[in-house]
Amino acid sequence: MNLTELLQRIPTLETSGAMNRKVSGIVFDSRKAVENSLYVALKGTLADGHSFIDSAVEKGAKVIICEFLPENFNPEITYIKVKDSSKTLGQLASNYYGNPSEQLTLVGITGTNGKTSVSTLLFDVFTALGFKCALISTVEYRIAGEVIPSTHTTPDVVTLNQILAKAVYEGCEYAFMEVSSHGIHQNRTEGLHFKVGGFTNITHDHLDYHKTFEEYLKTKKRFFDELPAEAFAITNVDDKNGKIMLQNTRAKKVSYAMKTMADFHGRILEVDFNGMLLNFNGKEFWTTLTGKFNAYNLLLVFAVAVELGFNEEEVLQVISTLKRVHGRFETIKSPSGIYFVVDYAHTPDALENVLDSINEIRTKNERLITVFGCGGDRDHAKRPEMGKIATRKSTLAIITSDNPRNENPADIIKDIEQGVEAQNYSKYTSIPDRKDAIKMAIKFAEPRDIIVVAGKGHENYQEINGEKYHFDDREVIEELLKIMGK
Repeated sequence: MNLTELLQRIPTLETSGAMNRKVSGIVFDSRKAVENSLYVALKGTLADGHSFIDSAVEKGAKVIICEFLPENFNPEITYIKVKDSSKTLGQLASNYYGNPSEQLTLVGITGTNGKTSVSTLLFDVFTALGFKCALISTVEYRIAGEVIPSTHTTPDVVTLNQILAKAVYEGCEYAFMEVSSHGIHQNRTEGLHFKVGGFTNITHDHLDYHKTFEEYLKTKKRFFDELPAEAFAITNVDDKNGKIMLQNTRAKKVSYAMKTMADFHGRILEVDFNGMLLNFNGKEFWTTLTGKFNAYNLLLVFAVAVELGFNEEEVLQVISTLKRVHGRFETIKSPSGIYFVVDYAHTPDALENVLDSINEIRTKNERLITVFGCGGDRDHAKRPEMGKIATRKSTLAIITSDNPRNENPADIIKDIEQGVEAQNYSKYTSIPDRKDAIKMAIKFAEPRDIIVVAGKGHENYQEINGEKYHFDDREVIEELLKIMGK
């Protein structure tokens, strides 16, 4: 693409060198620079991309985007000074790929819990309605029928635009994506044109990155602050911070709730392990999804589809055919009648939602056994909170490893144990090896008992000391059931 075309709608402070250049690609990692590429120097948390300008030039970059110009100019290179390289990267990527988000109905879902479920369910609903769609989620990226494994909740902005451009090329009309707080903070959604922003909830998470809850809240809110006037901002007003998301948005404000008055109102009429009978806006329907958190997820899906112009009855008819999202309240029943629930719940609120949903279903004659841990190198503050919730709401809690990463699993377990209340000391044990912990739960369980294996959900690996080892909770459960004959 021609450089002047690439810089359309992008404010620049100063330029040096030829502007009539052809740009072969955009990179922000100097190691990936190629002949005639454009290199964007980003100020990172660990390193400053300005230090690698010479390296990018050596590899063939001919255009440099930077926040301060180098002391020694190379006369063969074009230097462009901008106020914020990170934001400029998003706008450049969007221009380079033909502004694909403007050619799609792009829906972004943010919040602490439920992003993957809502985005995936929306993809399934709109596909069932007869549209080609794209999905960008923690679990995978989908472009119509093609599935691509994902690497981040929100990919870098160049990859994002590549995916969206491919979606446009393949004839997609809708795209649904998770919008993480990391992605918002790092400007990975810069230059994207959202038609809908949806908010699930906000609870304690990612404080290893954002440092304070106020900072985390402000980052999530920024997504709604930046929505255009023609967009819809749909929020959960049962969440105490739901209305805060809409305070400064220019978008049309839409609410959904199950406890308070809202534009879209839902009620749970019946619930068991097989599903729920729900009432949305006065209309009853059955779904195989179960649990209060799933009722909220479906209510947001319903609100998005109706706000985009679809008939309520038609949307509910499709919702009633939806299957559960992989690794989200996924159930297994053993030959002897033990129920298993495999769920990604890795925050205090998500774990509490899963356990509350099960406690609403069970008759109290069945015992509830919870196997869980916390990830290493992540928010330490949530560990004792999860220990308190699991032991308070389970018959037995087995504390184990999740993804310890570079931490000692025993240290993580100690942090979790700090939250266990004195009256619940007899209700837990700790087994660092995750497979052994699941084995202990199965050994302890009797027919009709419920075992929750939480924290990993769709993940098929454990990350230990920088290496990923294959580990799938469902596979382990099924393998142990065969060996133990239960």
